[in-house]
Order: sequence, then C-alpha cells, then structure tokens
Amino acid sequence: MAVNLDKEAYYRRIKRLYSNWKKGEDEFGKVDAIVVSVGVDEEIVYAKSTAIQTWLFGYELTDTIMVFCDTKIIFLASKKKVDFLKQVATTKGNENANGVPPITLLTREKNESNKANFDKMIEAIRGSKEGKTVGVFSKDKFPGEYMKSWNDTITAEGLEKVDISAVVAYTMAVKEDGELSLMKKAAAITSEVYSKFFKERVMEIVDADEKVRHSKLAESVEKAIEEKKYLGGADPSTVEMCYPPIIQSGGNYSLKFSVVSDKNHMHFGAITCAMGIRYKSYCSNLVRTLMVDPPQEMQDNYNFLLQVEEELLKVLKHGVIISDAYNSVLEFVKKEKPDLVSKLTKNLGFAMGIEFREGSLVLNAKNQYKLKKGMVLSISLGFSDLLNKDGKKDEQKKYALFIGDSVQINEEETATILTPVKKKIKNVGIFLKCGSIKPFCCLQNEMTAEEKRRAHQKELANHLNEEAKRRLTEQKGEQHIQKARKSNVSYKNVSQMPREKDIRDMKIFIDKKYETVVMPVFGIATPFHIATIKNISMSVEGDYTYLRINFYVPGSSLGRQEGNIFPNPEATFVKEITYRASNLKAPGDTSVPSTNLQNAFRIIKEVQKRYKTREAEEKEKEGIVKQDSLVINLNRSNPKLKDLYIRPNIAQKRMQGSLEAHTNGFRFTSVRGDKVDILYNNIKHAIFQPCDGEMIIVLHFHLKNAIMFGKRRHTDVQFYTEVGEITTDLGKHQHMHDRDDLYAEQMEREMRHKLKSAFKNFIEKVETLTKEELEFEVPFRDLGFQGAPYRSTCLLQPTSSSLVNVTEWPPFVVTLDEVELVHFERVQFHLKNFDVVIVYKDYSKKVTMINAVPVNSLDPIKEWLNSCDIKYTEGVQSLNWTKIMKTIVDDPEGFFEQGGWSFLDPESEGSGAEEDSESEMEDETFNPSADEEEEEEEDSDEDYSSETEDSGKIASLGSEEESGKDWDELEEEARKGWCPYILLTVYFNYQFYNEPDYMHIKKCVHYTISGVTGLFK
Repeated sequence: MAVNLDKEAYYRRIKRLYSNWKKGEDEFGKVDAIVVSVGVDEEIVYAKSTAIQTWLFGYELTDTIMVFCDTKIIFLASKKKVDFLKQVATTKGNENANGVPPITLLTREKNESNKANFDKMIEAIRGSKEGKTVGVFSKDKFPGEYMKSWNDTITAEGLEKVDISAVVAYTMAVKEDGELSLMKKAAAITSEVYSKFFKERVMEIVDADEKVRHSKLAESVEKAIEEKKYLGGADPSTVEMCYPPIIQSGGNYSLKFSVVSDKNHMHFGAITCAMGIRYKSYCSNLVRTLMVDPPQEMQDNYNFLLQVEEELLKVLKHGVIISDAYNSVLEFVKKEKPDLVSKLTKNLGFAMGIEFREGSLVLNAKNQYKLKKGMVLSISLGFSDLLNKDGKKDEQKKYALFIGDSVQINEEETATILTPVKKKIKNVGIFLKCGSIKPFCCLQNEMTAEEKRRAHQKELANHLNEEAKRRLTEQKGEQHIQKARKSNVSYKNVSQMPREKDIRDMKIFIDKKYETVVMPVFGIATPFHIATIKNISMSVEGDYTYLRINFYVPGSSLGRQEGNIFPNPEATFVKEITYRASNLKAPGDTSVPSTNLQNAFRIIKEVQKRYKTREAEEKEKEGIVKQDSLVINLNRSNPKLKDLYIRPNIAQKRMQGSLEAHTNGFRFTSVRGDKVDILYNNIKHAIFQPCDGEMIIVLHFHLKNAIMFGKRRHTDVQFYTEVGEITTDLGKHQHMHDRDDLYAEQMEREMRHKLKSAFKNFIEKVETLTKEELEFEVPFRDLGFQGAPYRSTCLLQPTSSSLVNVTEWPPFVVTLDEVELVHFERVQFHLKNFDVVIVYKDYSKKVTMINAVPVNSLDPIKEWLNSCDIKYTEGVQSLNWTKIMKTIVDDPEGFFEQGGWSFLDPESEGSGAEEDSESEMEDETFNPSADEEEEEEEDSDEDYSSETEDSGKIASLGSEEESGKDWDELEEEARKGWCPYILLTVYFNYQFYNEPDYMHIKKCVHYTISGVTGLFK
C-alpha cells in the first residue's frame, strides 16, 4: 500500500490511550483488554471504531480487528493492510523504544473462520491483566460473516463486554495542533459556503419572490462544495458534508441535527439554516437564522439569544464541569427572561472531531465530564415555538430562532469561535422596506453590481488613508528607536535622565523608554543600557534577597557585535554588581525593602527580552538571511518527484533532477549532483500550476528570504516538467484523421492525467508531513486575464492570497496582503487596453506595472479586487509613479493632510481641483480680446437665463453655422491668421452639453481648445 502513515502521531496518540487506561478511571478501570473490530458497511458514516482508526492511522481500515492488551497489541487484517501497518510495527530489540507495547501483525486467512488467528488473539486477551473483561464499542455493529464469527468467538469464551465509548471519546476529545488546524480549515470552508453561497442565494430568492423548496435549496448547498471558489483553495476531494443541510421556515421547526429539510416552500419569515462541512475527516458546524422583515419582538428575542450565546462562551473554559456551564446559562435565562426558559433547547451543543456528534460529551444538565483545553465543541442554542403576534397566516404565527458555532476551549480565556460569520440583526435581517434601523439590504432599491462595488470601494477609501497614515507613523517611530538602539547610549545629556523618586531614594529604576537600568553605585545614580547586561539572577538567603547583575566585558562571548559595544576596549569595565535588601518589614515602612529588587528583576527580564527580540528581527532583515540546516529524513518513503527541471538553471544548461520532501524542507538533487535546499519556514507562497491549458506542470516556491545558488540570489524557484511538444514541426504533413496524430494526442492526454495525479499525490503527502503548515495554492484560471508585467504578454491568474504567472520566466508573484491599492491607467472608451499599477504598503518599494490588459477584463478585475477588499482607482492618463512615490516618502504627513490617495479618485475633491487648475492654465494660454470676452459672457448669461430658451439658442446657432462659411474657407483663414469662430463654436458646444458623461466631454473640450490655440496663434 503506497500510503504513508504518520508514525509520530500514532505513537503520541497510542501513548495517550494507554496512559488513560492505566489510570483506571471510569470504565477504563473495569477492562482487561480493548477490542476494536471494523467490518464493511457503506451506510455507517460515524462510528467510534472507524473514528479511533482515523485518529491513530489517518485512514479507515475495513475488515480489521485490533486487540489492545496490557503488554502487546495485535492487528488482524488483509495482506495489503498488514503491509501498511508494518510502518509502526516494532522490531525485536526495541519493543518499548517508543514507550508502547510491541505490535503483532496477523494476516487474515481467505476462509471466513480464521480460527487460528482468533485463538491467538483470545490467548493474548486471557494473558492481559485478569483476562476476563474486554472493552468494546457496543453501538458499533458491522454486518458480515467475518465480524459475526469474531463476536461469536468472544461470546463463546465467556468474556464480559464493557462499553468504553465514553472514556475513549474523552481521550480523543482534546485535539492536537495538527487536528485543530484541520478543524479551523473546515470551519473556514463552512463559513465561506454559508456567506458566499447560501446567504446570497436566499437574498436572490427573496428579491425575485421565487418559490423554492427547502429540500432543493439544501441540495444546491451540497453541490456548492464541489466548486473551488467556495473552498478557500482546498481540494474538493477532501471536502464533504457532515450531514445534509437543514433548512426550515414557515412554522415547522425542529432544532435538532437529526432532521432533514422538508419539501415545503421557503417562507419569508424566520429561516433557520444548519450546515456542517468535513475537511480531511474533521468536522465543523454552523447555524444561523435569517429573518425577512422581522417584527420588533422577534428582533428583541434574537438579540437576547445572542446574549445567551455570549454568556455560554464566557463559562466554556478549561476545567469547568459541563453541567455547571449548562446550569449557569439556564440561570441567566431565568433571571433575564423567565418566560423563555421552556422554549430553550434541551442541550446547548456537543463535542466534535472526527465524529460529528459525541454523545457522551453533550452540553446538558447531567454531564459530569470536565472541559479541557484543546477540545472543540459545536454549540447550538435556540428558542422554539415562539408566537408572532403580527402573524395572520398559519406559517407566520409560529417561529423559531437558532444559532450555533464551532468553538475551541482555551485555558483561561473565553472560548474561541472558529466560524466568525457575523450574526447581529443588521447582518441577518432582510428588510424589504427601509425602516428606522439600518437595514442589511433594502431590496426595494435594487443595487447594481457596479453600485455595490462603488459603495464598498468608498468604505475602503476611507479606511485606506487612515490605515496608511497609522502605519507610516509607526514605521517612523520604529526607525527612531532603531537609531537610538544602535548607539547603545542611554542618555545623550543629563536632561534626559528621569527624575523619579526611586532614583532619589537610591533604588534600582528601569527606564523603559530608553531601555536603561539606573542603579546606585557608591551613592550615585548610574545608568546602564540594557544591551550591556549579560544576565541577572535573584536568590533569597535567610532574611535577605540578593540581586546579581552580570555585564558584558571584553573577552565574553558576544559574536559579531563585540566591536560595536566596546569601541574603547582599554577602558575599565564593571563585570558584576550584587545588591542586597532585607525581606523584613521595618516599623513605619509601607512595603518590604526587597520588593524593589524583585520588581527590578522582573522588569529587567521583560525589557531584555523585548530588546533581544527586536535585535533578532533586525538581524533577519539584514541582507540574505542565514537559513537553518536541512534535516534529512532517511526514510525511503519520503514524498518524491523525479525527472523535474529547475528554474532558474543551476548551470548554463538545464538539467533534470528529483525533488524530495524531508523533515523541515525540500531538497532538489540534479543528475550532476548539485543540491538546492528550500526550507518550509522560508516559503511565502507554494503554488501548484496544473497542466490544464498549459504545456508544463509547475511547482513554484516564492520565498520570504532569498537563497543563493548558481552564484546568484533568488526569491523565486520552480520545478517543472513538460507535458507535450512545446515546439511543432510546421513542415510535417498533418491530417486530422492521421492515426499517428490521434495516437499521439491520446498518449498526451494520458500523460497529462498521470502527471497531474503524481503532482497532487506529492502535494497531499507534503501537506500531511508538514501538518498543514505548508499549503499549496492553485491559481483560479477562470479569473485570469492577459497582461504584460515584463516584455511579453502572459495569463495572470489569482490564487487565494496572490496574483501569479508561473509558466513564463521570469515569474510574476504579487502578495495581496502587501498591496495598498491598484490604479488603472489609460482607461478610455476608444482604447482597446489599459495598464494596471500595483502600489505596495511599503512605499519605498517600486510599484509594479502590468501593461496591455484588454479592456474587456476591466470589470472582472474590479470585481475580484473588490472581493479581496483592495481599493482600486482609474484614470485616463499615465502618471509618473517614481516622482509620486518619492513625494510621499519624503513628506508622508503632508501627503495625507492634502487628502492622501484620494487624488487618484475621479469623484474626489482633489480631482475637481486638478481639473480647475488645468482649465486655468488653458485659459492663460488662450487670451481672446476684451470685446469677444464680453460677447461670450452675454451669450453665456442668455444661455443660462432659462431652460425654455435653450433649444431656441441651439437652433439659432445651427442656422448661423449653416449660413456662414464652410470648413475649407475656415481652414484657409486659419492658415492666414487668427480664427475666433472655431473657438466660439467649441465654447458653445461645451456650454450646452448636458449629458451624464459631462466630465468626460469637459476634458475633451479642454484638449480641443489647447489644440486650436496652438494651431492659430
């Protein structure tokens, strides 16, 4: 079986199981051995037997029997499964090397009896402790002769069965970091599907007044998880529903997860939706209630339900007994709204993991188990059978409110919500008429996609300037601190010394601002910078507390900074200072004298830690960061891809090699023996470009810090292989029905499929190996657009966190989190393409230009940027970005005082001012005579005197043109000298233009005037 097993996870978890068993608490104390038998039953989705297999091995093993004894473990399975389990089977001589009993593997016989194997397992059970009782999962009953013959063997031997479902569930309930990351991913996908699909679909139904059945809507939600755009980059094959979505409305409500959506039409009232998505076997859950035109009483009850959930989250902490948490919530409801106690759900949730619902860990009044840090719960609470006084029809008279989230239990803090979908009344209320409260949506005034985008972009614009100003202020402060730190001088002059009471009383004082410790030395307050202190220690001896401070001196190990700290090594240095203070409180003293030393010890440690952390961060940013050494995993089953090329090339000629994943990074080894190491923690983006529509299949790594190979530094490294002939022989005679060509096409299709499967398998193994810390992003080809970031045009494709092109070289990778805004240049109706300018949050970084983007991609790009919460602007001209960015960096305060980035927005005041100044310049260029100005003013006044006269004026102007000279005569006069008539015509056209595209026409007129002025002067 070519499947890897996470051995470290297996050993950790089997140790935890045996540790809890040996403690002998609850049912664990009653069993001498544990038996887990799994048969084949497609109808069983959740079972404790399959859950423990997934927990231990990462896979379900059908027709497998596991016997856990006191001193040995026995697995009985088919030959393929035995080969798989050999990865954790210990060999002779190191049986207890991992602290767990040795494993014995038995291969299942082809006949159904398997008597010899059963006898060996019964013998092992008899030899475990007293050999009388076995722990089983009593609810798990698998069909088939194989399982029946095993159960009959246990019964025939007279072994007593004890149900250990609850204690095993409690053992598995505390999740490891890897499990938590999977559950967080599952919760994120659930939130995406709800927000981007279900909620939007309900809005469409209400808006169009459609009649849709609950069952049909639930089916559409199940189909939605097959689309990648809702999965946040996850592979659809790893995603499934925990249960069919439950949608209820119209007075028929059952606030349970065992019901199914009925075939009634959705009623526009209180609409409850429960959905849970499972990612790589780990579950999540989300419950929300959408309300259409809710009356005030319904809103009040819903707001109270939110308060009840907040109260529940406060009490869900490590060490709290489940029944106590339930009772505290019940008391809160009794105190605030006693009439709703009978309407509250009978339980408030349950533990969740590989199994969706853990029956032994339900949040109710009887459960005595304690919550533990790392548990994940599905909390769900609601009020049912509520009466709507305003309801006239039967389906309007009754309603229910139901909310729920996936939450993680913490040590002391409030439980963390993993499904942060907004649930306030303004987020879930659909108001058909704009009322007194701020509505979530007013469907009477339907907003177009463009209007929605503009509204969102306006919010982003307001936030953009504030965020940029705050960030620049912080960066400026950091730069100031760095300059002070590098000098390692506490105070440049005496005036900077603090005037604190502790200093006057000859006590130790820590100045956090200047990172200085002021100590009394021979009765004089002497400052020492924190960089000069090597370490400190505190001890208590008898009635005194001693604080010992060791300093860096020449000769001590400092590394690179020794020369910087000791510019004058011949000077006299203090190596050590020890202070002593009494632990006894003298009469009249407010505190014990040693308190000062204790506080000094604590604060010095804090300041020292902060200083060292900052120094370490600065070191990382200087030049090429020194990488950790690659930890080689000698296991032959490491994920590996062969016959790959590397870009950029190691040598002048491209060479093939293999890419292998090790413990903390990848190693590429060429056929010549060259090695390139890429560590997981240095990868910023890992991108998998499939071969759909491409001639190569690529794994691309965009790095945080550059690495050196081939005598150059690189931040982008990719590994690829060709999937077809990149070049075609045009001289070769081809025919569409040529058998050789058809065969070659078929072979190419098969090769593409084979390569895609191999790369996907490699990616899955690497993600499992790194416990999901490294995730590969797949570009969304449907959202791609053509553009030229470098010399040639290529297809630029968004991923979940970047915009990339990795098929052409050099590659193009832009991290979306680093983007401040995007500006579109040369956006004009008569041009076929435009340019995209990407401005980064780091203003010192050069802007990125993408040229020649087709104009038909403008709207899709805007939609995509808007969905990513990135501000965009557009203009008709190309700007000098080098000067703009230099101006901003030189004087950021002045830039933001003048409106910041609003100068790019055509609807802003800055744009209007710009146009005014432009028109003033043009007016200066063209100076007609005073008589002509007076005539124009008179005409202008007459034109604007009344609306009724406009048409007459335009008609009269037209008649004058018709009776006047033709264009040839006017051009002839223009060559000879000045021609005011053309300008007058342009002026009047400008005055009488009164269409929606006024701003655009205004600019065109200005350009026309400039052109005429230049021609006739």
